[in-house]
Amino acid sequence: MRTRWFVAAGVLVALLLAGVVSSYASGSPDGLTKVSEDHGFADTEESRDALLGDYGSVTGVVGVLVVLAVAGGVTYAVRRRGSD
Repeated sequence: MRTRWFVAAGVLVALLLAGVVSSYASGSPDGLTKVSEDHGFADTEESRDALLGDYGSVTGVVGVLVVLAVAGGVTYAVRRRGSD
């Protein structure tokens, strides 16, 4: 029972960080973008559209849920295989 509370608290913290704290992230370019701008080759990049748009709260929460689903699926598969 104690493990479930610990896992639930961890999931809640991860969701809060992804959903709330990510909105305070800097809008400044990251290091790679800054270097490409400084050296004059930023305009040669090829733009790719992300599945959920730019970084943000929704993207962070979906990312946390996807990681939890994959980790849960792997855990389930390993436990099921071990019981055979």
